Amino acid sequence: MHETPTLDSRYSWMRLGVTLAVASVGNVGMWAVIMVMPAVQAEFGIDRADASLPYTLTMIGYALGNLLLGRAVDRFGATTTLIAAAVSNAAGFALASMSGSVWAISAWQLMIGFGTAASFGPLMADISHWFLKRRGIAVGIAASGNYLSGAIWPWALSGVLVTQGWQVVYLCFAVLSLAVMIPGALALRRPLPADAHGAAEAMAGANRARGGLSPVALQWALVVAGVGCCMAMSMPQVHIVSFCVDLGYGPAVGAEMLSLMLIGGVGSRLVSGFLADRLGGVLTLLIGSTLQCIALFLYLPAGSMVSLYVVSLVFGLSQGGIVPSYAIIVREYLPAKQAGARVGFVIFATILGMALGGWTAGWIYDQTGSYRLAFLNGIAWNLLNIAIIGYIFLSSRRGTGAVQHA
Repeated sequence: MHETPTLDSRYSWMRLGVTLAVASVGNVGMWAVIMVMPAVQAEFGIDRADASLPYTLTMIGYALGNLLLGRAVDRFGATTTLIAAAVSNAAGFALASMSGSVWAISAWQLMIGFGTAASFGPLMADISHWFLKRRGIAVGIAASGNYLSGAIWPWALSGVLVTQGWQVVYLCFAVLSLAVMIPGALALRRPLPADAHGAAEAMAGANRARGGLSPVALQWALVVAGVGCCMAMSMPQVHIVSFCVDLGYGPAVGAEMLSLMLIGGVGSRLVSGFLADRLGGVLTLLIGSTLQCIALFLYLPAGSMVSLYVVSLVFGLSQGGIVPSYAIIVREYLPAKQAGARVGFVIFATILGMALGGWTAGWIYDQTGSYRLAFLNGIAWNLLNIAIIGYIFLSSRRGTGAVQHA
């Protein structure tokens, strides 16, 4: 294995700190629409499925952004990509706040989702280049910015939402995007030295020599698995606020449960990163997916406020490390110079699962008047994910074939 002073260096950790700060603001576009969903539904007098449409468009934009902006980071670097995303997010929030229909909001949410993506998959791919021995924990920390944004900002601006309305909340997000993301992006201008790729390729080459799946087969298996896990993951994350409103606890309690869920997710991502550095990304992903499925089952009997708080925390602690594990697997097995594009493609699939899962849960609710079948639908998709990741794990353990370079 090649060694280089660039990887796992003091600068690497400083860069990780900046990355986390940018991600903690840049990812807010994913959670803002969940925060304001009940207010938008009440203002426009629409049903739950239609109220979920802005979220679905956000996640479609988010998926496309992870796919395309990952390539942009490979080609132009993180700084240029993040500055463009900050401007796009600020404009999207400002224009959505002036919209007069749910369809107009949805259109601007598509734009917000696309820009928001720059702070997730592309940032994970970027920081993964600067670490080797501690890559798992570094990617986990970078990915935690996604959950921190959902835990901090809905809570911090909940009073503004109640007293001044969702439009003012969106204007606050527009200002935050410009004030934090642009300075952070400029701090990430330092290019990666050429010799750093040699160390990463040495590790990936060794993993490929032991594996039993081709890069193409592995990539597509991760894509299908990503859709499955996130169809399941989206049910509590997207609908917990609306679920609490239905039970009579109000949107503020739902927002607190979402924050608790996401704080638990931060802890999960850190622990999963630590485990990935010791167990590898595949086994870490399998553990996380299994725990998420168990947590979804726990929602079925839960109904009291206390039980929902507890289960939401358990869910967050169970599933937070799942999506970053996909990025770690890609970096463990696939070419380093294509990291942005390959990580982006897999994250595209996970976000597509979130988008479809959020809408599907709303549609099931409208048909049945209950979220019970929506939870069961999520559990079924989760079991598919476990089956695929279990197969990948067993294939890598057998070591019966050599992975050919894609």
